[in-house]
Amino acid sequence: MKIIVDAMGGDNAPSQIIKGAIDAVNEYKIDILLVGKKDIIEDELEKHNYPENKVEVLNADEIISNEDNPATAIRRKKDASIVVASNALNEGLGDGLISAGSTGALLASGLFIVKRIDGIDRAALTVVYPALDKPALLVDAGANTDAKAEYLYQFALMGSAYMEKVLGVDRPSVGLVNIGSEKGKGNQLTKDSYDLLEKSNLNFYGNVEARDLPNGIVDVIVCDGFVGNIVLKLTEGMASMIFKTLKDEFTKDLKSKIGAAILSPSLKNIKSKMDYREYGGAPLLGTKKPMFKAHGSSDAYAMKNGINQLIKFIEKDVISSIEENIF
Repeated sequence: MKIIVDAMGGDNAPSQIIKGAIDAVNEYKIDILLVGKKDIIEDELEKHNYPENKVEVLNADEIISNEDNPATAIRRKKDASIVVASNALNEGLGDGLISAGSTGALLASGLFIVKRIDGIDRAALTVVYPALDKPALLVDAGANTDAKAEYLYQFALMGSAYMEKVLGVDRPSVGLVNIGSEKGKGNQLTKDSYDLLEKSNLNFYGNVEARDLPNGIVDVIVCDGFVGNIVLKLTEGMASMIFKTLKDEFTKDLKSKIGAAILSPSLKNIKSKMDYREYGGAPLLGTKKPMFKAHGSSDAYAMKNGINQLIKFIEKDVISSIEENIF
């Protein structure tokens, strides 16, 4: 199996991205195709020990930043790392692609280069959501700020396939984010989406309110990208605030520091559950070939784990499961 890595994407590129890729080569015994500025990548590779026959480099001299207009950039910057990587995936030079770079550029590359699965109207950005006892899947986390009920139904179908195949959840439950749990609540989009999901063969739980999401009330959280991105950013902000508050309280005096030392293992377990690095990446569901988005601030550990999730996605042939169930 060969994984294509956008070596120039992300806040910590290329050093941490390349280190994570090399760690994945050594641990998972896969091949890697690193895409980006060849001279910089080769300089970084000299810092690591790895089987040289397992790592290739594909040159790409340009980078698409978060300030670039994604659709325009992938047309004009033909030699950008994410464009070259996506073309390589499309041409069969690898089995899947992962990038910590511009989300918009990855989405645009999925739409215009790799293309969507037949029968899927919109690709969805998917993230693992840190619920109480087990992770949930949030679909869509920001790709489609305007949506139709048919899109949300497809998000639910794709999210269920991923949850079952990759994360091992049998018949995952699906919840529709809404302002109330009762049927008939919400705007026209959520009402129409509820009707479609209720009539489907999916394990539809019903409407779920935002306050219930962290409790793991459902396995697959479905919403349009506008709502999903707000849910995700609010959750990240709350987690950051809670841990900062705990840190301040546990370091204010000697008594608190002693208590912190006693509770340290438990606090580390809690932090680990909310750490995006444990999963590292999540799929852009709906593209014809596997494309994963890693967090923009990914370090080597996150990148290695993201590659591991991509490997499972490929091995479980999630795309075929989506294709089989879409009609």
